[in-house]
Amino acid sequence: MPNFQQLGVDEQRVKKLKEQGIAVPTPVQTESIPLLLDGKDVIARARTGTGKTLAFMLPILQRIDPKRAYPQALIIAPTRELALQITEEAKKLTAGEPDGIKILAVYGGQDVEKQLRKLEGGRHLIIGTPGRLLDHLRRGTLELGGVKQLVLDEADQMLHMGFLDEVEALIHALPYRRQTMLFSATMPAGVKQLAGNYMNQPADIVIKGASPIPLEQIKQVVVECTDRSKQDALRSMIEEYRPFLAIIFCRTKRRASTLNEALLAHGYQSDELHGDLSQAKREAVMKRFREAKLQLLVATDVAARGLDVEGVTHVFNYDMPHDVESYIHRIGRTGRAGGNGMAITFAAGKDLNDLQRIEEGISLRLKRVRYDSHAGNLRESSGGFGRESGRTSKARKVTALETDNERGQARARGERGTGSGRARSGPSTGNRSEAGRARDEKPRREGRSSGRAGSRTVAVSSEGRSSKNSTGQRGGRNSDRSHSKGQGGGRRGRGRS
Repeated sequence: MPNFQQLGVDEQRVKKLKEQGIAVPTPVQTESIPLLLDGKDVIARARTGTGKTLAFMLPILQRIDPKRAYPQALIIAPTRELALQITEEAKKLTAGEPDGIKILAVYGGQDVEKQLRKLEGGRHLIIGTPGRLLDHLRRGTLELGGVKQLVLDEADQMLHMGFLDEVEALIHALPYRRQTMLFSATMPAGVKQLAGNYMNQPADIVIKGASPIPLEQIKQVVVECTDRSKQDALRSMIEEYRPFLAIIFCRTKRRASTLNEALLAHGYQSDELHGDLSQAKREAVMKRFREAKLQLLVATDVAARGLDVEGVTHVFNYDMPHDVESYIHRIGRTGRAGGNGMAITFAAGKDLNDLQRIEEGISLRLKRVRYDSHAGNLRESSGGFGRESGRTSKARKVTALETDNERGQARARGERGTGSGRARSGPSTGNRSEAGRARDEKPRREGRSSGRAGSRTVAVSSEGRSSKNSTGQRGGRNSDRSHSKGQGGGRRGRGRS
């Protein structure tokens, strides 16, 4: 495995990486960096948590000329949170440079006039969301004629969220001669078409031996319940598993707020994340969650897109996702970068059709348990919705709810149950940090937070070995373009909401 210097990264950036404790490049970095430094277009299929941000950021920073005070690189991300994460990484790599690269994050929820003043001051690297970038472009306050490097990060999510028109409008404002980098967890038809229309003979980098989201590393369970008993069922699962950090997904902002209020009322360290919050509030919530000052984050799908928070051990689908893609991206917030995680989905009778579609999409029948609202406990499911029947399993509690295949994988890995403690790396991990143990011994205080061209494919295994071939697709660039993250489980609440 080569080091960063051998990949062509300059000494200044290598020093910054070492200061952050980063010495060995990941497979996607190993394959991407040399190609990008050479000016090639690249498509990289890699999930969040595999080091893809550094894969494109290092070459971009190395090719920017600080003496030229205009935007030279543009990074488009689907959400404000992801744009801020990328911006933080870029600033770490440029910190302390007296006449260094100037970076600006452009996203909704910020003061437009403040953004305008920063743009007028000259910025070399612009990182932003499609809507706000396009707004500045139409105002005439963002000039993209000097951009030579374009990154489309989480491209599949941008299209899933309906940003195709905005992305294409931004691309049309860029110079014809430029380098384009596309990073995506999956490669649906829309992303393929986008790449075919706007990339020039891109190298296609694929991580072999891993699905875009590591489903095999995530234990998945369905809890059958009524919608009325869902809050009780959720609290029961939190008490059972005592997650270190957990994200709870709701379909709407109103349901997220209502659930967060209920969790706070029962003494849990929780907060909400959705589009109605101010940007300052969103950033404060995420800071507390990353620092493990919050245990539970109640979020909507859009607000949590692209979040990469270390230590998320559990994902709860409080509301059933409507489609397979949303399910996969929700549960992918846990089990990151080789770790283990657990996803628990609550299903009422009305959710049966959506659940069946999800199971078909992931080719897996999920393990089911039933929440008995009268007894206040979990039972083995009898397979039918709308009735609370079945015998309570005393010998086999939910902590051991695995398929035969999952148990075999667990034995092969030598995993242990978490017992009553909290674990940073997942529900089946036995090792915990000193900080984690200290948090367990000292309960947390209650309270809430104030043209289409031939594409070379580089197939990369998890060990970094690669092989290359040609796909032989044809086409050309679009000719219309112009110059342009308490105590485990919280304090136990015995009441009912």
